[in-house]
Parts: sequence; C-alpha cells; structure tokens
Amino acid sequence: MKKLMFVSLMLLGLATYGQTTVQGKVVDENNEPIPGANVILVGKAEGTTTDFDGNFTFNTDEEPPFQLQFSSIGFSDFTANVTSNNQTLTITLSEANTLLDEIVISASRTPERIFESPVSVERFGLREIKNTTAESFYGGLQNLKGVDINTNSLTFQSINTRGFATFANNRFLQLVDGMDNTAPGLNFVLGNLVGMSELDVQSVEILPGASSALYGAGAFNGILFMTSKNPFDFQGISAYAKGGVTTQDAAGSNFYKDFGVRAAHAFSDKLAVKANLSVLTGEDWHANSRVDLNNPGADRSNPAYDGLNVYGDEVSTTLDFDAAAGFPSGTVGSATISRTGYDEADLANYNAESVKADFALHYRPFADDLEVILNSRIGRGTTIYQGANRYAVAGFTMQQHRLEIKNDNFFVRGYIVSENSGDAYDTRFAAININRAWKSDTQWFTDYAGAYIPTYLGSIQGAGLSPEQASEQAHIAGRQAADQGRLIPGTAGFESTFNKVTNDGDLTTGAKFIDKTKFRHVNGNYNIAHLIDDWADIQIGGSFREYELNSQGTIFTDIDGPIKYNEYGAYLQVQKKFLDDRLKFTGSARYDKNEFFDGFVSPRVSFAYTLGEEKNHNLRVSVQQGFRNPTTQELFIGLNAGRAILVGSAPANLDRDVRTFNVSASGQALTGQSTVEIVGRAAYENAYSTSSLQAGAPEAVNTPLVQPEEITAFEAGYRAQVGRFTIDLSGYYNSYSNFLANTTTAVPFYGEAGDGGLSLLALQNGDYQIYQTYTNSEADINSYGGTVGVDTKLGNFDLGVNYTFAELDIDEGKFPDVRTNFNTPKHKVKASFGNAALFKNFGFNVNYRWSDSYFWEASFADGDIPAYTVLDAQINYSVPSIKSIFKLGGSNLLGDEYYTAIGTGFIGSIYYLSWTINP
Repeated sequence: MKKLMFVSLMLLGLATYGQTTVQGKVVDENNEPIPGANVILVGKAEGTTTDFDGNFTFNTDEEPPFQLQFSSIGFSDFTANVTSNNQTLTITLSEANTLLDEIVISASRTPERIFESPVSVERFGLREIKNTTAESFYGGLQNLKGVDINTNSLTFQSINTRGFATFANNRFLQLVDGMDNTAPGLNFVLGNLVGMSELDVQSVEILPGASSALYGAGAFNGILFMTSKNPFDFQGISAYAKGGVTTQDAAGSNFYKDFGVRAAHAFSDKLAVKANLSVLTGEDWHANSRVDLNNPGADRSNPAYDGLNVYGDEVSTTLDFDAAAGFPSGTVGSATISRTGYDEADLANYNAESVKADFALHYRPFADDLEVILNSRIGRGTTIYQGANRYAVAGFTMQQHRLEIKNDNFFVRGYIVSENSGDAYDTRFAAININRAWKSDTQWFTDYAGAYIPTYLGSIQGAGLSPEQASEQAHIAGRQAADQGRLIPGTAGFESTFNKVTNDGDLTTGAKFIDKTKFRHVNGNYNIAHLIDDWADIQIGGSFREYELNSQGTIFTDIDGPIKYNEYGAYLQVQKKFLDDRLKFTGSARYDKNEFFDGFVSPRVSFAYTLGEEKNHNLRVSVQQGFRNPTTQELFIGLNAGRAILVGSAPANLDRDVRTFNVSASGQALTGQSTVEIVGRAAYENAYSTSSLQAGAPEAVNTPLVQPEEITAFEAGYRAQVGRFTIDLSGYYNSYSNFLANTTTAVPFYGEAGDGGLSLLALQNGDYQIYQTYTNSEADINSYGGTVGVDTKLGNFDLGVNYTFAELDIDEGKFPDVRTNFNTPKHKVKASFGNAALFKNFGFNVNYRWSDSYFWEASFADGDIPAYTVLDAQINYSVPSIKSIFKLGGSNLLGDEYYTAIGTGFIGSIYYLSWTINP
C-alpha cells in the first residue's frame, strides 16, 4: 500500500503537506463519541470527519488563526477557533432543537433547512439508518410520513407517495448520486435491488408530489434522492454481516444472510477512491393463492377455473359439444373450458439474491471545491417481479457509469444506464407453452370433448343422473382424458420442457424475455448567486436523454433492430428572501421536449413565511404544473400478456405489431379462412369496448393515441417548533388532465366494428382478441390528501406519530373503462418510540404502522387489500473498543401475514442479528 501511495503521489503530483495540524474529539452532551461528524475549515473546501471513536486529525496549509466548523445530523453546529499549530480540541455538540433544522438539497437544488423548504420533504440520514427497525435502510423508509412501500418480493420493494401506485411505478423517480435508477426497458425503479449499499449511504431525501419544474417528466408523483459518502470525508474500511430468518406460512422458515464491505481512502487532498460490495441471499415470499379469478369461491372443479397464482389455465375456449358431435342444439350443450394450469411454485425459483458493487474515483485538481468524479455501479438480482404477469427475474443486471465535474456552484454530469434481463422469463407463458409443447390446444380440447360427450350421454341415459350431475361427471372425465400423459413437475420430461421453454424468446413457443435496453443522459446545473453578490439564488440547468430500446421483439416491436428516440429540457429557478429573511420566494420554470410530442412548460411558484419572535413557525404555499411523458412501454410495447395483448400507442408502433389467430369453425364457414392476421392498429381503430361486451350491448370505440399527462398541484403546509414538540403538516390537491390510462378493447377477427353484422357474429363465435391500449382519459381525475406529523421528547425518549390521508376523485360510473391504478389506502397511521442512549452504548427503537383497506387495480389482477397492522422493533449495542454496533431486530413481530397487492406472496416476519464495524 505504501508503494502504491508513493507512486500515485509522484505520478500525479498530488502530495501536499499540511503546515498546521489540529487534533481532537467530538462528543455529545453525554460525553459519547459522535462518529462521522464533519470538520470543515470555515471559508474553504477543506475538511475531514471523525472516526468511530469521535476522533479526528485535520491537516491544512492554512496558518492560524482560523476557524473550524463542526456539524453532525441531529446536532447543532459549533464553530471553534484555532490559534496555534498542533492544537488539541474537545468539542461538545448539543442535540439540535428540532428535526426541522436538518439540511436538505432536493427541494430547491440548493442547501436549506427542512424548516424553510418550499415543499414537503422527508429525510433519512445516518442516525435514522442506525436506528431503523427494518432489516435494511430502504425498508425503513416506509416509516416516514406520507411514504408507501408496496412489497413485490423479499428484494424488490416499490416506493410511492400520494397515490397511483403500481410495482411498475413510472410516476416516481429515484436518483442515486444524481443518476436515474430506473431500469431503462422495464420503465420503473427496482427498489434497492441494484441500488446502494447501506454502508455507503449518507442520506436519503424524499419529495412527495410533483417536481417536474426542476427534475423533468419523471418526477411526476415524487422523487427519492440517495446520496453516497464522499471518500474524502468518510475514509477507512467498514463492514457489516447480517443473518436472520424469514418466516411465512407458505414458505416455512428460511435462513437469509446479508453482508457488505466498504473501503475508502484519500491518498492526498487531491485524490480519493472508494469501493463497495454487498450481497444478500434468502428465500422469497411464496405466492400460492388459488382463488378463481373468474368465479371467486370456486375451486379447480370449475371447468373454466383460472387461479390467481396458477398459470396456463388462462387458455380457454367455449366448446359447443352439439356442433362437435353433429347433434341438434341443446342435446349436450356447451361450456367454457380452461386448460389445466401449473402452480407458481412449480414454475418459479424463489431463491432471492441481490449483489451490488461500485467503484468511484474522486479527483480535486486544485485541492479545492472543484471535483471530478468517475463512478461505476453494477447490480445483479434474482427476484419475482409482478407486472402484467409474474416474471421470474433471474440474473438481471443493471449498470450505471458516470462522469461528473462539479464545485459548490455548478455540476455537469453524464452517465449511461443499461440493463440485461439475464435468464428472466414469464411464468404464465412458461406454463402455457409447457402445456402446448406436450399437447396442442386444439388436440387437448378435442380430447376433452371426445370424453365429455359420451360420459354425459351415458350418465343420463344409463345412470339416470340429472343434467347437472351428468355434466359434473362428464367434466371430470373430459379433463382426465385430455390430461392423460400430462407433464408432471419434478419429472425429467417436465424439467426438460421447462428448460427449453424458458430459454426460448418467442412467446408463441417460449417464455424468456430479452431486454438490453439503455439510455444515455447528460444534465447540468449552474448557480450564479456568487456572481451577483448573493442578491438572490439563481440557478439554470438542462438535460438531454436518448433511449435505445433493444428487446429483440420480445417486449417491444423492435424485431427489426433497436428503437431510438430522445428528449431534452432546460430550467431556471430564482429564490430570494425578503422582510428580514422571513419571507422566502421560489419561482421556477422548465421546458421539456420529447421528439414525439409538443414541448411543455412546467412552472412552480412558492412562498414560505417564518413567524414568531423566535422564528419557530413557518407557513408555505405552492402551486406548480407538471407533466409525464408516456413511457417506452406505453409507446412501443408489443407483448402478449395472456389475458390481453399490449400494444403501445406510438404511431409507428401500430403497424409493427402483427399477429395471426385461428378462426373458429363457425367463422371459417362465414369467411372461408382458417386464420386471420391482425395488426395492432385495429385495437385502436376497429374494436369494441370490453365493458360494453360484458354488459351485453357491444359498442364500437375509437381509442385516441396517447399524449403526455398533465398535473396542476396545489400544496400548503405548516412547520413549527413549539417547546419540545416538532409539528409538520401539509395538504395537497392535484388535478390531472390527459390522465394516462389503459383501456381494454375487443378486436373482431372479421367485419368492421360497428357494422351491425359480421363483426357481431365474430363476437358471438368467440372470434375476437382482447387488447390493452394506452391512451388518455377524458375523465376529470383529481386526488387530494394530507399528512400531519408530531415528534417530541419524553425525557430522553423519542416519540413520533404521523397520519396520512389520500383520496381519489373520479366519476367511475361515467368512465367505466378507465383504470387509474390509485392503489392507495385512504388512511394510514405510523408511530415510533425509542431511545438512542437508554443507557451507556445501548439503544432501542419500535415502529408501528396501520394501513386502511383499499382496492388494488393492476394489469395482473384486481382485488381488495384488507387493512393490516405491522410492528417492528430493534435493540442495538455499541462496543467502541472494536468500533462495532450489534443490532437485534425483527419486522412484523405480531406475525399477522399481510399483502400490499393482489397476486404477491403474503409478507411474513423477518428476524435478524447484525454486526457493523466502523459504520
């Protein structure tokens, strides 16, 4: 290491030798060390941090006298005078009077106290990470007010604020060190599956609500910022090891482990590097619901059974037994029959895994605030993702590579994000095509009818059974005959076919999906306040992004090669204080342009006023407009999801989706054709609404092509420090226009929708296909809600309680086909109670969450989510002599299993023990 340091210093000329050395220790009011406290030379971009024991050593070329500022999250800043070389300081930081004194950057792209933020903001820092009761810092975010987490699987959680939540949450933006963490092809954030190691997290900030005025189209419903530790400020080797048990009725008790290591070193005041690695493995939550989606309460004896977590039984048809046997109508009758499916457990590997690694080089060429950062991140994950279907995501990888130049007044950042779907496959199509590989649909239904008809007739004529009893016996016989020789899970034949299907990217015969999509992004920001003597804080910035879709035709209609398109934007923000700094004005505007749509301007205006003799009350109001561009999938998807075919709404996409369908015997008699070819355009221009079919009065519809969605957001809030109580409340009202929504349509195989003749016969004969379209709702859609949080200290104990309300306003009777996917409980209550220093080196924390019931609406399945209550807790013990913290904790200690979405596995309990060294 010494040789490496020597060569680096000689080659790069980075060596500097401090003329002044200051040593010391930073402690709290109980004389406990404060690790990670910042030590900054006032007026310079020089500094260091304290180690685990609170000790620091600071070297500088500056000659005394000068001042050092000491700060740490949760404590008030302190400034000390340095008057001589080799001075030793003992600094005592007092606990901050209020959490509202914590500094955030995300709300205005400039440092400011939460107390003065122009919009709602939540922060999760080093202290919160240490005290979180969840098994991970990311899971701990669900205890923040106004924040929802929907759990897809053990390693994949989706964060949302203010409604409209799905696992493919493309309304919520997540930035990791300024990089968009959205999977480019999947169009949503994969939680922290391929995100940041908790050893490297310095802070997390969440802005609920629209933030388009500063952050563009992606920040429509909220935004999450994860900021990592700078290796100049946080040096040394850190590690953690975590082991525990997950318990679930469906999966039993299973061991899981999680470990990570971080290494960071500053070779000089010019060059620093860091590297992180973390690995998590465990058993995923098993999804085993056999609820019949077509007939809740029925079981597999229902001939048309379609189980929630049973796949392959989506393939069904109406068998006209009389027509098949040449009998007069009404002799045997007809029935809807589905093929026999496979349980998800037979198709999915529940071994969950998350591997994350990153490396960063930080270079300060002039040993000041100018910094060049080269950063690479790569993550690999194995999980279950629920979208239109349930996908077994095996070996999924995502990479991010960033080059950034910045100082205190500007940054320019360029990065690329790419994904590789690895061995991921669709469990529904795995089941469908395993069945078809063994026996074609035509042959299976023929075998079914061949056994059903004689059994039915014999049961009536020979056994004297009633038609209902005869039908029951005939269905049993029909299924047994059709399933004779069926591939059974666990057998060599099943495994061989399963492997063949899951490695085939053609969904007519296979289940694998291929995705190597990427995007390139450049953005920058410049604060010109220093050029105008800080008269106002004025920022200008912009961004450019290019998408490159590459699924080889398995997700998008890119069978002829990758699809490329781009978007760009620019913004301006002015922020200024008036009236003895009590009134704070923030005004901003952003212009964005996607190559498929007209440009859009997103303005935001806010006022915040500080009241009281001690300036301990703050009122704020804001109004802004925002927009959301259709996603890559909403524009270019071309995917058979089983229950419907999904066709994106980009004009060039409509004629690229071409599919061939079989025509029924009755249809062949009418048209003389055994097959028909349907293009995606028909879903928009030659179709009936599915709601009208279900009502028995088919109505032709023309579905407009998708346009950007717009929002006007109003917010008001109040923050205060009243004695020992911290109060933070806010309310919002969002009005949407051109709301991006899905509709389902039925495309007839012959005739023109609305012709009153041939197309209606197609519907009658079952010769039609269900499509899902992407469009804008004509409905007036509004949402409103609010949060209130109160935090206080009871002696040395911390107590916090918060409540969140959310409501959707839409005339569903007038617009029955609009699916908003609001998916949010009306009422939520959260509480926390703890003491970071109950006695020397020992602390604890308890979190309570209650969620109201709500309706879940998504392309996979709809249904009611029951109310649930969750209790998490942890105790922790610090051992300063070995720079370690031990934590014992558990989530869902009450043991009542619950779920946050229809189709996922029930969430059980997690019990863990962790050891963190030099956090």
